[in-house]
Amino acid sequence: MRTWRSMVVPMVIGLVVLGGFGLRVIVAQSSAGQGGGSPSAKADGLPKDVYPDSRNRLPLVKREDLDEKRKKAYDDAVKMTNPIEGLQGKGGILLHSNTEDVRYGSPLGRALTELAIIVGARSSEQNFEWTLHVEEAIRVGLPMEVIDVVRYKRPTTGLGDKERAIIDVGREMTENHFVTPETFAHALKTLGATNLVDMVATMAYRSNETGLIWSDQHLPLDWVEKAPMPVTIIKSPPDIFPDSRSRLHAMPQAELQRLRQQQEGTSRGGLAPRGMGPGLVGFHSADGKFLEQTFGKRLLELAILVNARELDQQVEWTLHELEARKHGLEPEIIDIVRYRKPLTGLGEKEAAVIQAVRELIGKHKVSPETYAHTVKLFGERDSLDLALLMEEHAINCGILTVFNQQLPAGQKPLLPIS
Repeated sequence: MRTWRSMVVPMVIGLVVLGGFGLRVIVAQSSAGQGGGSPSAKADGLPKDVYPDSRNRLPLVKREDLDEKRKKAYDDAVKMTNPIEGLQGKGGILLHSNTEDVRYGSPLGRALTELAIIVGARSSEQNFEWTLHVEEAIRVGLPMEVIDVVRYKRPTTGLGDKERAIIDVGREMTENHFVTPETFAHALKTLGATNLVDMVATMAYRSNETGLIWSDQHLPLDWVEKAPMPVTIIKSPPDIFPDSRSRLHAMPQAELQRLRQQQEGTSRGGLAPRGMGPGLVGFHSADGKFLEQTFGKRLLELAILVNARELDQQVEWTLHELEARKHGLEPEIIDIVRYRKPLTGLGEKEAAVIQAVRELIGKHKVSPETYAHTVKLFGERDSLDLALLMEEHAINCGILTVFNQQLPAGQKPLLPIS
């Protein structure tokens, strides 16, 4: 059986079960204002660019307009009982996805998909991912002046429309936690709905690679100065292992040999140095098999709430607050997260979960002290898998934010954000 980790991340970054069959549905490509302009939308108080059927900035896909493979994805989304995961949410948005393999198969071309990746890496100051993908971006033809706009967070004026659309959406998603109607309308008109969904999912994933952040994956020492971001790099932090350049133990030689043989058999080898990066994270992960046993649903829902609070995601917060209460999470703990209160007076495990996720998602940097304390309480494997679960929910938050997903009709918002 495939576990949550093996299913979620490939789906979100474009390896969606939809395949590359080309969505046979006409999606609105025009400016903001065409979505929620109907009387029913106005009566429900929806923003002008939100469609009443989907309650987000893209209309619902009609099942009869899909090929058989996409109908299966549609049916899977309909089965989800939580509105976040159903057609009114990420599931419905991803039905607009364009291709089976975003990075290599997007109609936008490799230069723009690598641009989306480095926009995500820059937002989280992920120097490991940044360096690998800047080199790849240069190789596939992304101009250095575009890379430097991302590197130094310069204005996007003067760039091509597509480059500007990708960077502006990515910045507003990660920095403001809200994409303005004007920015969205420009991106929709410039990229088209399917390409925009692909780029948003790619940026949401790359800006929240929590496995690399949690394990504090560093570049090999001889790579450090290759293409750095303007951030302080500690060449040898005290809690990383010299051979893996990570908080995670190096992979055994037999596993490294297996990976070497695997990569030699494909034309698309990974960019990361062997034994580092996502491969190392995957080796140490249990794909979330023991999370509920270790944490319990109450603490897992607490972690999801902290994630949503750090990303100011109203839909994710509100629906998961309702779920957290079902699993016994106390109102006073919920309010500590809701209002970002100090952790004084909390139980050790509750405080550890809140602190870990606040740093992981809010700061993109987990201190050695927080890491060590969390591992002491929950173990290395399950602490890592909690971080990876936060990756899933952070990606959800990014997608819901860009497409301005609204709460189900009649549900009051529970998160105090402007």
